[in-house]
Amino acid sequence: MHIKELGHVVLYVTDLEKMRNFYRDTLGFKEIESIMRGAAVFSSGRTHHELLLIEIGGEPREKTESEPGLYHIGFKISDSTEELKKAYRELKEKGVKILGSTDHGITHSLYVADPDGNELELYADVSDEWRRDPKAILQPAKYLDLED
Repeated sequence: MHIKELGHVVLYVTDLEKMRNFYRDTLGFKEIESIMRGAAVFSSGRTHHELLLIEIGGEPREKTESEPGLYHIGFKISDSTEELKKAYRELKEKGVKILGSTDHGITHSLYVADPDGNELELYADVSDEWRRDPKAILQPAKYLDLED
């Protein structure tokens, strides 16, 4: 067996409407359909669906670094730092919780939390060095200023 690509992510969510609004209206995912009561499907157009939200109710819970499980989901939004800065300003204006930003050498990343506290990495590929050297992703991380 050989994995070809990461196909999709499924998230259990506390409030489907709040999460639909966030992923559709704030991040710009195209909502394909609310396929059944309590679920919604999204795609960026790369494949049939990349994100499925299933409402389970309850309350968002605080996540800790030392807890096993999903750390974050990465979404490529651009090939330019300028576009990432624009996204940063838009998300900040909308009151999205900004967790930080990092220069990974080949990518520049902005980290945010969705309404349930799931960490999302929104990134721009700023180099294709990884195509020649797959270990390029292991460059030391540095602070990235998105304010200017």
